Amino acid sequence: MALHITRRRATTNILAASVGVLAMEAISCQQTASGFDFGMTAPEQTLEEAESGIKGHAQSLIQVKELLEAESWNAAQKALRKSSAYLKQDIYTIIQAKPGSERPELRKLYSDLFNSVTRLDYAARDENVPRIWDCYGNVVSALSNILSRL
Repeated sequence: MALHITRRRATTNILAASVGVLAMEAISCQQTASGFDFGMTAPEQTLEEAESGIKGHAQSLIQVKELLEAESWNAAQKALRKSSAYLKQDIYTIIQAKPGSERPELRKLYSDLFNSVTRLDYAARDENVPRIWDCYGNVVSALSNILSRL
């Protein structure tokens, strides 16, 4: 019995194999987009590491102002996302080490800060200059509030 392969069957087999290869490549690919990294909390970060890094990461967040003044919107967004991701990790680790009675207030301040960061990111994306400066002021204020209580 001879096996007869048609062009349609060959094409179907090639497409099925290609989809399988692409799916495996997508699953194994570990590259992150230049947006927010949602896998930021590192359980292996110690309290000491978080406390030693928080000042530098907070300063990096504040220094985004230079890029905003230069109206370098894309660079400002990237710097904002990078510095806020590290700061978020530090603050989360420190909050988790605090007594349970202090955490709700700190979580509220944490939420206020990073919601302000997100709003600033959107304002920079939209190149809305008045909103950018309003949001930047909110970020600085929220950062000052949470750092004074940590």
